[in-house]
Amino acid sequence: MDTKNLEKIIQLHEGYKQKVYKCPAGYLTVGIGRNVQTKGLSIQEALYLLRNDIQECQNLLEPYVWYSTLDDIRKGVLIELCFNLGLYGLLKFKKTLVRIANEEWDEAADELCRSKWSQQVGPARRENICYRLKYGQYP
Repeated sequence: MDTKNLEKIIQLHEGYKQKVYKCPAGYLTVGIGRNVQTKGLSIQEALYLLRNDIQECQNLLEPYVWYSTLDDIRKGVLIELCFNLGLYGLLKFKKTLVRIANEEWDEAADELCRSKWSQQVGPARRENICYRLKYGQYP
């Protein structure tokens, strides 16, 4: 089957919407007619989106010296924070980022763990992220 032509025809008929909208039948829809309200996403689709988001965060963080010189585990911490907060949300953690730039790991983790963010994400995520930042290894 020639799926390329089928894709073009379906896209022509459905259109493309970057953001969620209600289709004429009233279902929450996104992309090229994807009914996310009843169909949702498979784990493979969700992981595909996650990988794209991780790559986007890496690209956004790469120009920062305090990021590019880190080991992979601490880079992962900052990627996760960027994913969770967005780049501009992460950049508001000025004291934490200064501590990271100075390789003051205990202080950087303490700053992060005292933040409002740490109360919002819950203890398991907070402890995991702060541990990785402090020790540069997985718990």
